[in-house]
Amino acid sequence: PSAMPGRIFASQPKRGDVIVFKLPRDGETDYIKRLIGLPGDKIQMIKDRLYINGQMVDRQPLAPFTATGRFNTSEEVPHYRETLPGGVSHEIIQLDGDANPMPYTANTDVYEVPPGEYFFMGDNRDNSSDSRVPPDKGGVGYVPFENLVGRAEVIFFSVDDAPAWEFWRWPWTVRWNRMFHVVR
Repeated sequence: PSAMPGRIFASQPKRGDVIVFKLPRDGETDYIKRLIGLPGDKIQMIKDRLYINGQMVDRQPLAPFTATGRFNTSEEVPHYRETLPGGVSHEIIQLDGDANPMPYTANTDVYEVPPGEYFFMGDNRDNSSDSRVPPDKGGVGYVPFENLVGRAEVIFFSVDDAPAWEFWRWPWTVRWNRMFHVVR
């Protein structure tokens, strides 16, 4: 496949990589998600559990994750270590019941990843507009190889609830604890 201008991949992407890609519906917006499905894979969610090619992905509980919301509210949510086929493990969080803003992502049809395309999911499983959500519903859908930019390595800058260009709000919206952390 041909490479897009600015592409920094030196090798084929691997399942479990956190990847920056151009949103397929506009070709310009940068998105960052975890690569879950490779070309030819069958992906499905059943009762909030991830299945790849008919096999339930291993998931072990961790201590609850404290999620901070608007107005400095906090809430403990389920937190897991998920291990994908091939051994890559990472942490995910899931919201339960009424707290899930996208309940239709908990149980899905089988997604069969087309040749030359990839399937991405967010680690904040129930609050992620990712490949489970079709582009016409504001989601990502499948992502063609040509849209992949590169692997995410370090969080350089992170803000919450404000556009990055509103620099006068940074002291209250910058997530200082996330900056310069290695992406896992």
